Order: sequence, then structure tokens, then C-alpha cells
Amino acid sequence: MHAKPGDHFIVRSARVGEPDRAGEIVETHGPDGTPPYVVRWDATGKTGVFVPGADTLLEAMSTGRRRSSG
Repeated sequence: MHAKPGDHFIVRSARVGEPDRAGEIVETHGPDGTPPYVVRWDATGKTGVFVPGADTLLEAMSTGRRRSSG
């Protein structure tokens, strides 16, 4: 997965009834926009290091397209 600051993640919930999580990439730390990323989570406003899994979608702000990490 390749991303840049300003792109958004949506992490699909693994449990029924639990909400998805969404956040904005603040920084990229891998070469050429690869993980790990620093993400600001929408629900809390907190930031943290994040490595996306197969349940993560990336919405690239420059194209408006969503991509799966899997």
C-alpha cells in the first residue's frame, strides 16, 4: 500500500455491531509512502502509529478512489 499525508483510512470492524474506524494519514514513515503511518483517528482526534491490515481501505484524496490494503 502506498499513501501520503491527507489520505484517509477506513478500518472495517471485525465484530457485528461495532463501528468502523476512520482516520487521516498525518505522516508516512516507510519508503515511497509505505507503512508505518501516523494516523489521526476521527472519533478521538488522537494520533498513533498504524500498519494497515486486510480489513483496511485507503481513500486517496488526490484521486477520490478507495483501495483495499489486501
